Amino acid sequence: MSDHFIKNIEIKNFKCFEDFKAEGFGRVNLIGGKNNVGKTAFMEACYICLQKTKGILIQIFIIRNKRNYIHYDRHIELDGVTKPLKELFEQKFEIIINQKKKIDFSFENKIHSTDYIHRKDIEDIFEKANSNIQFLDNGVTDEILEKLYGILQEENREDILDQYIHEIDSSIKKFKFIQSIPKLQVNDTYIHLSNFGDGLKTYISIICSIFSCKNGQLFIDEIDNGIHYTKLDRLWEIILTISKEQNVQVFATTHSKECIESYARVAKKLEDEEITFFKLGRNDEGKLKGMVYPYDWFIDSIEQEEEVRGW
Repeated sequence: MSDHFIKNIEIKNFKCFEDFKAEGFGRVNLIGGKNNVGKTAFMEACYICLQKTKGILIQIFIIRNKRNYIHYDRHIELDGVTKPLKELFEQKFEIIINQKKKIDFSFENKIHSTDYIHRKDIEDIFEKANSNIQFLDNGVTDEILEKLYGILQEENREDILDQYIHEIDSSIKKFKFIQSIPKLQVNDTYIHLSNFGDGLKTYISIICSIFSCKNGQLFIDEIDNGIHYTKLDRLWEIILTISKEQNVQVFATTHSKECIESYARVAKKLEDEEITFFKLGRNDEGKLKGMVYPYDWFIDSIEQEEEVRGW
């Protein structure tokens, strides 16, 4: 397993995680659990710790949630309501990856009265972040997708993407950006990507992101969003194949039984033992716990029709 992969993590006082530990992650990791149990928050903790750039918390808490905001001195206006910037963050949290990569964040010593982050700083945040560590959710903008596609072009992999898209819809010949607008060629006409539904945009975004994250990490929230269950096997084949080729560690969330079963089925077909299933849930005392299923254990659980989606 590559040195840069997350193998274990400790999270203290971050969102719903009070004092949490988990270990045994693989190259590709699917996270299951009930709604609002902390699947997305877990990936955010990993992402924040790996990036460690100024403004990444602003990106996570505000930009990713698509809030309308204006920053003032130690205050922020969200959707017309002004509140202390302090309220957006935990007073103090700690995240440790592989017992060495660490972020210890305290509002008082990390955000000062001179820290202004305005709309014009958004691009700067993305530029300073490590490009091979990406957080992908179902709200990918055309601007972000164009950047991801640009990296794919630098790798000369456009033809592979077109081939994958053609498998989904045989009427589509090519995908490209024309004057910063994502379009698909059907016969001799280019049609805006939005006309094909959110599922295809998610599919394209995932493929472009894996190539852009070479020797890094990719976090995918609600991986099956908008994707028909009959296409899940092929999507997992692509993810497992390209992530291995590009040396990318993948974390993805789902609450879909069909997605989990497809993941197990494809991993077994490809004999890919570098995968895990990570189940999040709360015990009888209400404490958040995590259980990492290695390959053999996970496949056996699925074949025996055990419930693995959470408790």
